[in-house]
Amino acid sequence: MTTGARLVGGALIVASLGGLDSLGAQYPSGGRPAGYRPGIDVTNYDLSIDLPDTGSSIEARAVLTVKRTSRVDTLVLDLLGLRVDSVYVNDVASPFRRDAATISIPLPSGSGDQLTVAVKYGGRPADGLIIRADAARWTAFADNWPNRGRHWIPSVDHPSDKATVSWTVRAPSDRTVIANGKLVGETALPVQPGSRPRTLTRWRESREIPVYLMVIAVAPLDHLDLGGVACSRSEFSCVEQTIYVFPEDRGFLPGPFAESRGIVDWFSTIIGPFPYEKLAHLESSTRFGGMENASAIFYSDKAFRNRTLDVGTVAHETAHQWFGDAVTEREWAHVWLSEGFATYFAALWTEHSRGDSAFRAERASMRKTITESDVVAARPVIDSTETDYLKLLNANSYPKGAWVLHMLRRLVGDSAFFGGIADYYAQHRHATAMTDDLRRAVEARAHADLAWFFDQWLTRPGFAVIATSSRYEPKERRVILEIRQGQRFAPFRFPLVVELVEADGAVRRTTIQIQAAATQRIPLSFDLSAAPRSIRLDPDVDLLATIVTP
Repeated sequence: MTTGARLVGGALIVASLGGLDSLGAQYPSGGRPAGYRPGIDVTNYDLSIDLPDTGSSIEARAVLTVKRTSRVDTLVLDLLGLRVDSVYVNDVASPFRRDAATISIPLPSGSGDQLTVAVKYGGRPADGLIIRADAARWTAFADNWPNRGRHWIPSVDHPSDKATVSWTVRAPSDRTVIANGKLVGETALPVQPGSRPRTLTRWRESREIPVYLMVIAVAPLDHLDLGGVACSRSEFSCVEQTIYVFPEDRGFLPGPFAESRGIVDWFSTIIGPFPYEKLAHLESSTRFGGMENASAIFYSDKAFRNRTLDVGTVAHETAHQWFGDAVTEREWAHVWLSEGFATYFAALWTEHSRGDSAFRAERASMRKTITESDVVAARPVIDSTETDYLKLLNANSYPKGAWVLHMLRRLVGDSAFFGGIADYYAQHRHATAMTDDLRRAVEARAHADLAWFFDQWLTRPGFAVIATSSRYEPKERRVILEIRQGQRFAPFRFPLVVELVEADGAVRRTTIQIQAAATQRIPLSFDLSAAPRSIRLDPDVDLLATIVTP
């Protein structure tokens, strides 16, 4: 996703999320390995939502297919604020206990079995499903990240538990209904006296996704079909893309979506087949700049009205269809596997479509954001102590995560990097992953131990801070380079490109290996008859560092 921040030159400029900062604190941290709903695996949600002609209350029924992986006698579902009318387990009425945040449902004895749990519920969602009405229109858009789906979906609301989902939505007939997956059908409902015409719409997502990606949109929307793409590189047939906007914004199209066909096609080539049944781009009520809901990306309506939505955001959210959606971080602390990947692959689209100079400019802009960030200086990318998940949307998860991928690419080379990324994706698509899964995939391609690289760049705060000096030794016809670290952060280990301009103007380059030491003196390999005109370190902007030279 992109936050209230903007991608400027490909870099995430993080803006304040205002009142959102305290939201994540409502929900205690917990990954399934540490015990979030242990022994329970929801494999499918069948969600029926009845939306009123106007107003903000819903009537709903959720039927969950639940697999027990160990002996569990109680199913605990997350649900905030809404009333619960009844619960059935395997079609038998069941008692349940309701508190402010959960439904506790006793289960029959057993393990290793599959159960069907139906919950009838309703009320006015305080969040998650954003229902708005003004003088112009009534709309409803889901906006679940990070774990706000529990405001309107009885669920195991954690990224580690992915499931397929079916939607049955009853809504006014003059509203377009979009959801995850494939449109199954639309049926006109009998018109009730005094009521407006209503339509029942069904969608089905056949790939497992986390609850935070399960969404519907109900609004008066115009659409523009972009046609099919990646026809031989999709898990289904061609990827049909459609843009949905409010009628007054139709003139903005195709705008930044003019490149979306190329983006999907190219990502499908370098990562793997597009993972979903279609790709819809929607103007919506999301509080984020963009939200990467599986097969149905929601963009901020403000960005459409102000005409600020750009190609970088479209590429970022599209990259999420592979990273974050198909391969989902198992624990929130590893959200860089989603946001860092989407940021870097959006920059890779810049490299592919606009060339090396534009790509280098994006890296320089991102590096400036990182080195000026207080959170980067204080906290690591993999931040397991942060329980306010919205605070993970920061310069660590976005640009620093992207920079880690870029440095990994430069370290192991394009073949091992892109091969490792493709392997990582293929091994974990429609499932979950952790950072070590990525490390192992790239190590296998690079035939190298990369634990030191992942450890220093992801589990420690900061970046390399380098002070340098050099001297020419005429007797040895060598330049001696001195590298000093540790002034602000502990020393880092990295390869460093040195570019030297000789007295006659000839340009020469070499790569030296910098160790994680406070001081290192390195004789450069060039045989020089005179002192060089100049020495440049990291000339291509490939190192996450600040470099001070005399």
